[in-house]
Amino acid sequence: MLRIRLRRVGKKKQPSYRIVVAASKAPRDGAFVDQVGHYNPLTDPPTVVLDEEKALKWLREGAQPSDPVRRILEKASLLEKVAES
Repeated sequence: MLRIRLRRVGKKKQPSYRIVVAASKAPRDGAFVDQVGHYNPLTDPPTVVLDEEKALKWLREGAQPSDPVRRILEKASLLEKVAES
C-alpha cells in the first residue's frame, strides 16, 4: 500500500520535510515513489507548498495520507475535492 507522508530533511535541530508518496513498509527517509510538496514548520506561519495535481492523482489512486499529512491536505481542502470526484 502507498502512503503520503513526511520525509525529514535538513540539519540537526532545523527540520524541514518533503511530502512524498512511499510504500508503507519503506523507512521514513528511505526510497519514495514521488515528491508531492514540502513543509517547513520553523517559519511563522509554517510554509506548505503542494503540487495539488500530483496530490489529487495519488489520492485518487488509493494512496493513504498519514495523520500529519491529512491535516495539511485538509487545510488545503484537497480531501474534499477527492470526495467530490
